[in-house]
Amino acid sequence: MEIQTTEQNTTELLKKQNTRLKLRSLMPLFGFAAIVIVFSILTDGRIIRPRNLKLMLSQVYVLMIASTGVFMIMTVGGLDFSQGSILGLSSIVFCTLSSYNIGLGIFAAIVAGAAMGAFNGFFHVKFKIASFIVTICTMYLFRGLCKYLTTNGPVPASIAVLSLNQTWFKVLMTGIVLILAFFMFHFTRFGADLRSIGAGETAARFSGSRPNLLKFLVFTVSGALTGFAAFINVIKVGSITGTAGSMLETQILIALVLGGMPISGGSKARFSNIIIGTLTYSVLEKSLPMVFPVAATQQLVKGIIFLIVVALTIDHEALKIIK
Repeated sequence: MEIQTTEQNTTELLKKQNTRLKLRSLMPLFGFAAIVIVFSILTDGRIIRPRNLKLMLSQVYVLMIASTGVFMIMTVGGLDFSQGSILGLSSIVFCTLSSYNIGLGIFAAIVAGAAMGAFNGFFHVKFKIASFIVTICTMYLFRGLCKYLTTNGPVPASIAVLSLNQTWFKVLMTGIVLILAFFMFHFTRFGADLRSIGAGETAARFSGSRPNLLKFLVFTVSGALTGFAAFINVIKVGSITGTAGSMLETQILIALVLGGMPISGGSKARFSNIIIGTLTYSVLEKSLPMVFPVAATQQLVKGIIFLIVVALTIDHEALKIIK
């Protein structure tokens, strides 16, 4: 009888834990729906008008592509604060070479982004420096180069790139990136290793993974994706200044947290964190000025919302020191 009672209690406990985990995984989706409904009411439906929806989506492509790379970094338990600077420097590379050939400019921007990501990964892996420390340092390094290269004014891109500023084209490019990343994350050894490293690096090493190589590669891939995002960014504005990509790293981290991304990474990372998070962030960015005209009030409301989201979604049991 005692054994049966123990088994029943264990079964009930497991059911409660599974239910709690399912509810936690659905919280970002409920949060997104709640934010859309609340701000639709507060703005008298203006936020869901076609013109505003189009404007909102025009701001999400770069964020979503760049967030895909950072999502992989966070899956292994790392952080990257240099994304905005990588975007700015890659944008300059694209603008400079687009006057010769747009395809060459895209390729060069991706290579430049990958090189900067590899630079981050090398110092993180080789010298065992925490990822957030390395990327904070390179954030200033790359931003300094951006400022230097734009000293004489904005760097213009080829006028032909403006013809690519079409909604269908940006949706197609973003969709291709997401589909490829989704396949790699869920159906390849690379994605499985990322999750295993985030869950426990020592155990992952014993299972045959190579954490150092994987972490180096994931920073490189993330940089390459941001290099491609730089191309999408340039076709919207046509030229680049030294402030290009400013605060992008903060936007990415907030968006992923809003999407339910666990800070500690691991097996609880969900690809939906990218899509839900970036859409939620974009809705907030567009809606808050309509409801609260004062910038200080917007910041206050943002802070409150972000704190509530973190408090509801953070996994205290899995929380650990960021690598």
